[in-house]
Amino acid sequence: MTWLITGGAGYIGAHVVRAMTAAGERAVVYDDLSTGIAARVPDGVPLVVGSTLDGERVADALREHGVTGVVHLAAKKQVGESVELPLSYYQENVEGLRVLLEAVTAASVPSFVFSSSAAVYGMPDVDLVTEETPCVPLSPYGETKLVGEWLVRATGRAHGLATASLRYFNVAGAARPELADVGVFNLVPMVFERLTEGAAPRIFGDDYDTPDGTCVRDYIHVVDLAEAHVAAARRLTAVPGTDLTLNIGRGEGVSVREMIDRITAVTGHALPPVVTPRRPGDPARVVASADRAATELGWKARHGIHGMITSAWAGWLHHHPEAGRAQAGGRGPS
Repeated sequence: MTWLITGGAGYIGAHVVRAMTAAGERAVVYDDLSTGIAARVPDGVPLVVGSTLDGERVADALREHGVTGVVHLAAKKQVGESVELPLSYYQENVEGLRVLLEAVTAASVPSFVFSSSAAVYGMPDVDLVTEETPCVPLSPYGETKLVGEWLVRATGRAHGLATASLRYFNVAGAARPELADVGVFNLVPMVFERLTEGAAPRIFGDDYDTPDGTCVRDYIHVVDLAEAHVAAARRLTAVPGTDLTLNIGRGEGVSVREMIDRITAVTGHALPPVVTPRRPGDPARVVASADRAATELGWKARHGIHGMITSAWAGWLHHHPEAGRAQAGGRGPS
């Protein structure tokens, strides 16, 4: 099989590419490099620079590389930004997907894995989020992911395309330091950035209905997430006509305060967090039920929170060497 990985030069995409090649699959990266980094693409893996909005470019890549499956990760993904720029998010995430699927069906590519998100659920009032939990997204980003799932499923049914939509929970960690997330949009890198600046990490609200008053989330190591893509891709290859929607998480909740405590323990930065007002739209608890992924794919997350933090910190130090000197109170590394 030859898999076209859209967004394959991004943080998650680069890990998916490596997982695919390690599993013996052939990968081709398709990325516009707006946020992706060409150096993340391994030697021997072709890189096609292009947008999913460019149907001709996509069609050429599918044909020239003999693509037999697509893993679609390319998308805009900042929740706050999506509120400010909804038209841009719908253009990139929905129209880009439509153009891509049009090229995929025209080329008779049989398998399609779609990168979705737990953002489709919004603010679920349940202990564990299952795939049957109602989807009520709170942002244009979450809306585009839910619409994307609908579009992928409808296209699969109409054209005999085997599909899987994977709803990611909170991704962290790195397989190697150079592959670490360089964006500062999620909790772990946000805390790293504050500590590097000598500033206290922030907790947005500590009056939620949770054991310690802070939000509870489900964190998954990016390596586990990448292996879930391999399992999904192989399932689609083995069972034509498959139509799956799966949560990809660990099924274990960790509070924001607990996560920050673990990060400061790993990094050696002793600044206690400060509590600031809640952010609008933050649900108290979002934790996955990952049972269906285990049943359907034979996949289960293997890495814990400590491994996520230590690998992410090694990556942060790789990209921000000054962080090792930014101990609380101006001290050097202990």
